[in-house]
Amino acid sequence: MTKYILKRVLYSLFILLVVSIILYLLIRLMPMDYVEQKFLSQATQGTINEEELYRIKELYGLADDSFLGYLKGYWNWLTSALSGDLGTSFLYNQPVSTVIVDHMWTSFAIAIVAFVLEFVIAIPLGIKAATRQYGATDYATTVFAMVGISFPSFFLAILLIKIFSVDFGWFPTTGLVDPSVMVTGSGFEIFANKLWHMILPMVTIVIISIGGLMRHARTNTLEMLNQDFVRTARAKGLSEKAVIYKHVFRNTMVPIVTMMAGILPSLFGGMMLLEQVFALDGIGQIAYKALVAGDIPFIMGYN
Repeated sequence: MTKYILKRVLYSLFILLVVSIILYLLIRLMPMDYVEQKFLSQATQGTINEEELYRIKELYGLADDSFLGYLKGYWNWLTSALSGDLGTSFLYNQPVSTVIVDHMWTSFAIAIVAFVLEFVIAIPLGIKAATRQYGATDYATTVFAMVGISFPSFFLAILLIKIFSVDFGWFPTTGLVDPSVMVTGSGFEIFANKLWHMILPMVTIVIISIGGLMRHARTNTLEMLNQDFVRTARAKGLSEKAVIYKHVFRNTMVPIVTMMAGILPSLFGGMMLLEQVFALDGIGQIAYKALVAGDIPFIMGYN
């Protein structure tokens, strides 16, 4: 077991290393780097010449565009990251770790509530669909799951804003808190207002995420219903409810809990498109702005 765990850890470290190399090279190969974008207007107007632009690039470590320059830049980042220093963000002019911590919790708050709702809704629906296979409940949940899987997140977000914010006026369209509440409201009022702003983003995440988990729960439940231990439980005279929720449910949860290992890290990463649509000051939107600007230290640290 120790040998197996050690081997898996080494594989993981190797994969992370390769991914970080590819990511760094892709960022450096972007058509324009951070300095060129920042001083584009000055260069166009002639207020800054190529020599001055080159010196600025040297300060940011972007002057050498050769392959060896890319490797040197990556090595500098890697050695700093391994020592616990993710560098200073070009765009935000703060340590990368500080920017991430400051903006991570908005995204995490939305994602963790959506994550809980996703499991609370999807698993019972998946089990109910499996126990009523080819019935009205099964077909209804299948259609709902396919709709959630098929809709692009940004399209569904815009659709919900149009219906519930613009047409009905029930929810705010964008932002995390109303400016008036932020200025004059108490702590509880600010919290409640933030929660009200988060409802549509959370609903969007749940709808687009629930389909896959629901289908997974349905498939696992159908597989368990055909096992020998289920027939034995029924032969002993147990009620169908006891068979489903005491025996089948426990075994169904094993692969579903395993899926959580892949879902949990994404809770801290935010959702770039949704945070753009809802104008939320979360880590996803911050990362998107950094990506567009070519902010290498932040993009590397974020990923």
